Amino acid sequence: MAAPSPPSPAAADAYDASPGQTTSAVPQGRIGRLARMGGLATGLASGMVAEGVRRWSQGERPSVRDLLLTPANARRVADQLAQLRGAAMKVGQLLSMDAGDLLPPELTDILSRLRADARPMPLGQVDDVLTAAWGAGWDQGFAQFGFTPIAAASIGQVHRARTRDGRELAIKIQYPGIAQSIDSDVDNVAMLLRVSGLLPRGLDMAPLLAEARRQLHEEADYVREAACLERFGTLLEGDTAFVLPRTDARFCAPTVLAMDFVAGEPVESLVHAPAARRNAAATELMRLLFRELFEFGWVQTDPNLANFRVQADGRIVLLDFGATRAYGPDIVRGYRQLMRAARDGDRAGVAAAAEAIGYFGAAIVPTQREAVVDLFLTACEPLRAPELYDFGTSDLAARIRDAGMALSMERDFWHTPPVDAIFLHRKLGGLYLLAARLGAQVPVQALVSPWLDAPENAAARKP
Repeated sequence: MAAPSPPSPAAADAYDASPGQTTSAVPQGRIGRLARMGGLATGLASGMVAEGVRRWSQGERPSVRDLLLTPANARRVADQLAQLRGAAMKVGQLLSMDAGDLLPPELTDILSRLRADARPMPLGQVDDVLTAAWGAGWDQGFAQFGFTPIAAASIGQVHRARTRDGRELAIKIQYPGIAQSIDSDVDNVAMLLRVSGLLPRGLDMAPLLAEARRQLHEEADYVREAACLERFGTLLEGDTAFVLPRTDARFCAPTVLAMDFVAGEPVESLVHAPAARRNAAATELMRLLFRELFEFGWVQTDPNLANFRVQADGRIVLLDFGATRAYGPDIVRGYRQLMRAARDGDRAGVAAAAEAIGYFGAAIVPTQREAVVDLFLTACEPLRAPELYDFGTSDLAARIRDAGMALSMERDFWHTPPVDAIFLHRKLGGLYLLAARLGAQVPVQALVSPWLDAPENAAARKP
């Protein structure tokens, strides 16, 4: 086969582009991205005025909150942040997942729209990024290159290719200018959320925003992600439940990550599989999380369903290690103590562990402290099931949400816990939701108890 060259937009269909697929150029530069945010603010204001006029003409007296949280404005926020991609989209994703149970439901609905795939780049930008990373004539290294992305998200999009020597690759290409826009994007999104008046009063966003910046800079470093992928490959060597792609160093760069293309079906496709397969998948992913925390001290904290795929033999493909973070011995010890106490119904032990982790602010009152302990005991309910916990019939997620919302309404309650805790809860909560979606029954207590009952001085093995 002749070496492919980047096709013109008119010839894109010859390179397996999908007819009618909507693409969107990624805005570059601080001014261009700020203009998008300014346009969003203007659009929200215009929408509020129009909605206000409509409701007043019908004799209603809506609040500012009611005027802001219209379906049209929700679409404006989600669409604009999705087109910006990068930090603008990611901050919305992080807030919707990390604080989603404690934010007003209307704001959570707006932000949750950002969990969907972003619009892919047009062909010209793809070629620009690859030329910058690999040089002119980069296409000569491939027997085939699919210009239609097989996935698109907040930081980059993924293409499938075959090298001259026959290796099938998945190539993640970072959106241009994303790394340089992170700091300003985080500030702009924070400003938008503050002026909306929807965030709980007293919520200290500074730690969340600082961590968002740090994580986003790490996720935008594809050299780091390649190292994390290789590290996990070593840690999970011999664990036959999982499959990880290998990187191809020839095509890796700070803005391009090349790895094996590993076939698999979306994990949510198991919804219609026999119970044994659904239970096995949820069980293995829960087991992996406990290994990551208590054995590796190294956790992939992004529970996005797109990061898990399943093969016909039941093995689970693990993808996307940009959000991997280290957990030190102190916080690992704190969670061992907290989970053990929650499993055993020890309220005092839960309170002591939560305080050691950093969950209680100096101004917390006794009733709020007890409410936090109740919330932890509820969240750890699967650990107390002596055999299988049935996520499919449980209303656990709703009870956690309701308890969290009740706490968020308490005056002067808000205290931002350590970011390590936030990201760990993000992962555990994501696995709970996946297990519920699969209707899975999982022996959670049996999975975690070996770690909880180990000697107190047992520390996470740092690779």
